[in-house]
Amino acid sequence: MKYRGIMLAIGIGLAVAAMGAGQVPERPNVIVVLVDDLGWNDLGCYGSEFYETPNLDALAKGGIRFTDGYAAHPVCSPTRAAIMTGKNPCRKEVNITDWIPGERRQKEKLLPPKINNNLPLSETTIAETLKAAGYATWHLGKWHLGETEASWPLAHGFDVNIGGWKRGSPASYYSPYKNPKLEDGPEGEYLTDRLTDEALRLIETRDAGKPFFMYLSFYTVHSPIQACKRHLDHFKEKKTQMGMDDETPVKKDGRGTSRQRQDNPKYASMLFAMDENVGRLLDALKATGTDKNTLVIFLGDNGGLSTLQRGPGPTCLLPLRAGKGWGYEGGIRVPFIVADPMAKGGAVCSEPVVATDIYATVLERCGLPPMPEQAIDSVSLLPLLKNPSANLKRTQPLVWHYPHYHGSGWTPGTAIREGDWKLVELRHDGKTELFNLKDDMGEQNDLAAKYPEKAAELKKKLNDYLKSSGASEATPNPNFKAAAPKS
Repeated sequence: MKYRGIMLAIGIGLAVAAMGAGQVPERPNVIVVLVDDLGWNDLGCYGSEFYETPNLDALAKGGIRFTDGYAAHPVCSPTRAAIMTGKNPCRKEVNITDWIPGERRQKEKLLPPKINNNLPLSETTIAETLKAAGYATWHLGKWHLGETEASWPLAHGFDVNIGGWKRGSPASYYSPYKNPKLEDGPEGEYLTDRLTDEALRLIETRDAGKPFFMYLSFYTVHSPIQACKRHLDHFKEKKTQMGMDDETPVKKDGRGTSRQRQDNPKYASMLFAMDENVGRLLDALKATGTDKNTLVIFLGDNGGLSTLQRGPGPTCLLPLRAGKGWGYEGGIRVPFIVADPMAKGGAVCSEPVVATDIYATVLERCGLPPMPEQAIDSVSLLPLLKNPSANLKRTQPLVWHYPHYHGSGWTPGTAIREGDWKLVELRHDGKTELFNLKDDMGEQNDLAAKYPEKAAELKKKLNDYLKSSGASEATPNPNFKAAAPKS
């Protein structure tokens, strides 16, 4: 690791020098705020009427809000790997296609493939690249990219790790946290507040002559759904005022059941606390004058938890179909906001973008070489920051490969989007579905039979990509016994 870091620093230094001093812009600070299980319409600026997110709504007004922003995967660890590596997590050199360590179901029709339980050290992360370019690199919050400490943040280019370890959910949102990388706070301290306190401390005590990269990865709003007590009563009262004291409506979808209304006060209080703390972070940037040269990227790591086999999740994503764990839009479309002092703010962009794009975006914005062999699936969003109507020229398709079973009810499958068209392959059921998202963002009208040529075209592109990337697949289970039909 030490040798690789030295060689990376030398390589980046030589490449930047070759670009010419006049072509290298002032290096900005970079903040990536990642929220766990955040639903596409969980923010006010994305249409929520029950939840309240005034600070993020303001960030969107001052930045660019992407309507078709995507996580790199329907569950968390793979998207986090994509942000770190600039690669689709299904690529064989990454091979993180489920949450770590995932689950190996042995009685299903298909056997899911094995995954890497540690982000490979052979990958050059965005943190390593920025550190080699002279950045201070800070990780705060959820990591979930390593079963062993040898693959936690400090091993992947971060100078500081506060709260990042193997677990993907907190034991409690209230201290004691039982987290080996986060000291317990005073009784009653709320985890989301604490992580922001640590972020503010790092900003206030930083070396002002050195740019920084902050990866603030909130554990919220992942389960356990533990209310932020100071906001709970407000949302209980709001629920009553909005006439939602009746039973929450639900809908079956395959093996899962989806919530059909946003009305959970506990969940709303957690969202509000997260938004409140993003506001604290943005205020600290302004107070220190750092906001004038800081790129802020905000997004969710997968779709909101709407659909579960055991009953509905805590949020509703309508009009999107399903939620976390699914290859439908509810499982992969997320809030995605970028605020850059160099860009014209207040814009709304409908160009599809994905979490994987963060790598190339940060490289270009920081005046660093594009690293096409590493950021192979990543496209810089700077053209959209300058002109939200621009079209990105992707060399790789948008693919979400999830060859595993999930507690949401998803069974092994894959999806690809090209333009307004989206194909979903359900491998367990042997079914292929085609949707036009412009006319049917809720994916209710399967057009595969009506447009067989389009379905065949997308299926070929999907399978060609999976083959070229060396993606692992679920395989038939030789010991599978189908349940006897009910009489």
